[in-house]
Amino acid sequence: MEGNKIFQTEKLLHGGDYNPEQWLEYPEILEKDIELFKKAGINTVTMGMFSWSKLEPEEGKYDFQWLLDMVERLYQNGISTILGTPSGARPKWLAEQYPEVLRVDAERRRALFGGRHNHCYTSPDYRKKVWEINKRLGEQIGKHPGVVLLHISNEYGGDCHCPLCQEAFRNWLKEKYGTIEELNRRWNTDFWSHTYQSFDQIESPSPRGEMMLHALNLDWKRFVTHQTADFAMHEKAALRAGGCEKPVTLNFMDDFEGLNYRKFKEVIDVASWDSYPEWHRKPERITAAETAMQHDFMRSLLKKPYLLMESSPSSTNWQDVSKLRKPGVICAAALQAIAHGSDSALYFQMRQSRGASEKFHGAVIDHYGGEDTRVYQEVCEIGEALDRISEVSGTQVRAQAAVVYDTENRWALLDAQGPRNIGMPYQDTAKKMYGALRRQGMNTDVIDMEDSLDGYRIVLIPMAYMFRSDFEKKVRSFVENGGVAVMTFWSGVADDTDACFLGGTP
Repeated sequence: MEGNKIFQTEKLLHGGDYNPEQWLEYPEILEKDIELFKKAGINTVTMGMFSWSKLEPEEGKYDFQWLLDMVERLYQNGISTILGTPSGARPKWLAEQYPEVLRVDAERRRALFGGRHNHCYTSPDYRKKVWEINKRLGEQIGKHPGVVLLHISNEYGGDCHCPLCQEAFRNWLKEKYGTIEELNRRWNTDFWSHTYQSFDQIESPSPRGEMMLHALNLDWKRFVTHQTADFAMHEKAALRAGGCEKPVTLNFMDDFEGLNYRKFKEVIDVASWDSYPEWHRKPERITAAETAMQHDFMRSLLKKPYLLMESSPSSTNWQDVSKLRKPGVICAAALQAIAHGSDSALYFQMRQSRGASEKFHGAVIDHYGGEDTRVYQEVCEIGEALDRISEVSGTQVRAQAAVVYDTENRWALLDAQGPRNIGMPYQDTAKKMYGALRRQGMNTDVIDMEDSLDGYRIVLIPMAYMFRSDFEKKVRSFVENGGVAVMTFWSGVADDTDACFLGGTP
């Protein structure tokens, strides 16, 4: 369907994460890469996510030319660029000059420099520096015709408990509850005599302090999602201020519990995610079903085509035993994504890093660098297959059924301290219900309690422990209008502040 196309292109995207900044001293490798990309049917690469120290080696001194040259060279060879913003890993000079950008953990310890996403989303200094470099990226590279999509940061996650975040959390609570009396009532703070006299007394959950007020824990998670989404919107606004109007995506993670991804709908124009199933741990049919559910979750976010942003073309580097994919699995996984509505099959990474953490993470081009490896040959076969079915680009999956898989409900259910604290089967129950629909050949959306139930014939509702967003009214109306709803055990127990209903389930 033409109106659903993400890009003005007739092709399915094939390629993945590319880090030419690691190879600037090897121009012959960069030339060879383009040759190998073209042979493999690679038409899109993602660049820039971890390039901050090359783009701004010293504060205020920028060098975008090398990246612009790479975008142009790829474009001249028929390869598009997904342009990433570099906020996922800041340079050393930034952490030294602005120490407030480093995160504080739940025990109130400030982190040292290092790793990824070790930064505070509230910090005015970090927001200022991210704005400056994103705006320049938008101005100098984002408008290049070879750039088809903007990729904000990389796998957002984690929280910060610094004084800046504490103050922002209190302000968020003031806006939500209005008065401290209302907060105390909704949070049930008479328990253990934990009543607050003012918002200024409230602190984020900590193993050294308060962790038994479940409404506090729940609202902290909501705040972390709010603050992360606000930071992402800040990044997007900087790109727009630079005059770049290309569509925007964030690469979400597989069944990630740390953020409510549905709160990012206003930020993104395209949903995308990183898929790394461990095919060797379970029977392949089970892993395939679990991956299918995540594909449908991502497609359901915006109800339109999405992108498989990352997948491993061979092995990873982070599993207990990182095994090479069996022959044919890479192709099957790519085509599964397309079948569920993805407009891409993209990998991490295009060329294997020579050193540091991901030097043994699989890649299309490995350290050997030849084209006679099984992995490279299979990638070539996928490129040919995607080219043959390019007409499905932009088509939409229509679902008659839905499974309600709600992140905030999951937070509350797993923190409830009863009836069991180990093995609460929310995820497993949702997977079983999803699998039952798929075995009947039904396309299935994966939605939450805030979504409309209109248009579905069947809605399956696993363990809706927490009713929120007038969910019970939606279900009643859905059934009264002829829909079939199936709700399981341990549903309708608590409200949206995790306070138990009196008088039974609504």
